[in-house]
Amino acid sequence: MSCSRLSLTRVLFALAGTMTLLAVVLAVTVSPWFLLLGVFVAVNQWLFALAGACPASIVLGRTPCFRGEMQP
Repeated sequence: MSCSRLSLTRVLFALAGTMTLLAVVLAVTVSPWFLLLGVFVAVNQWLFALAGACPASIVLGRTPCFRGEMQP
């Protein structure tokens, strides 16, 4: 299996950016309640910045591509 050369941090930022854009598009087109998705993403980004881990980093850290990058 070939893994990309992206670091875990870059993948997390890409995931957060994608989810934030999705939240804005859904809030504009479907319902303003989708802004809560953007809030959830922001809380997880702060959690990663302060604690060094968030739910997405824990899940991605268990994959073979990023297994060595997670700090205990």
